[in-house]
Amino acid sequence: MGPLVLNTRPETDSADLEATLQKRGYRVLAAPMLQIEFPAQRTIFDPAPYQALIFTSANGVRAFARLSQDRTRPVLCVGDATARLAAEVGFDQIKSANGDIHDLAALIRNQIDPAQGPLFHPAARKTAGDLGQILRDGGYQIDRKTVYTAHASAALPQQISEAIAAHHIDAVLFFSPRTAETFVKLVKSAKLEGKLAKTRAICLSPAVQLQIANLTWQRTHVASKPTQEYLLSILDQSFSSV
Repeated sequence: MGPLVLNTRPETDSADLEATLQKRGYRVLAAPMLQIEFPAQRTIFDPAPYQALIFTSANGVRAFARLSQDRTRPVLCVGDATARLAAEVGFDQIKSANGDIHDLAALIRNQIDPAQGPLFHPAARKTAGDLGQILRDGGYQIDRKTVYTAHASAALPQQISEAIAAHHIDAVLFFSPRTAETFVKLVKSAKLEGKLAKTRAICLSPAVQLQIANLTWQRTHVASKPTQEYLLSILDQSFSSV
């Protein structure tokens, strides 16, 4: 049997990831740390005033698809997975930063003339960074709209608590600082913080790693680039010498 990996991503982002993990020979448990809620939309959104759309998550794409049927705007995406979903819902002018919010800001500076109009950023209420602040000095107008909410889970599923207590989980995947922060809170609430010393923490970025640093792990690993592909690569490497 392959290593047992705990996926902490929201359900909306997990189907392809879990299928990929299984193809790589891992056994998978799921404990979404965030529950995604898309509020009902009473009006249709018109993106005509905007020269382009910015997506910092796949859920932003899903939310926009509920807001509007318009797919004529160019879109700039934080990563390739988000760009693939944008293509699936019908966009055909797509650029991917294949990185994090700072890579996306660099892509915007390279591709977008701020004099040509504002940018629209459909996002969660809480985000991992503020693009408007990062790009303010460049004269960019970024209109961010909250189009979905990510609610933190209130407790670990019983199956997961039991697996942690029994030292059955070989690795935990963390894709965002908030997901990692929520996991730490729930582990401490369940008084399981001493049960991860035989478990690897696999983190998308140093910012994610920082959130789980006060738990005792067998080892923490950080992807060399903040993408799913690089995270899975470091997961494979962490077991390659075992």
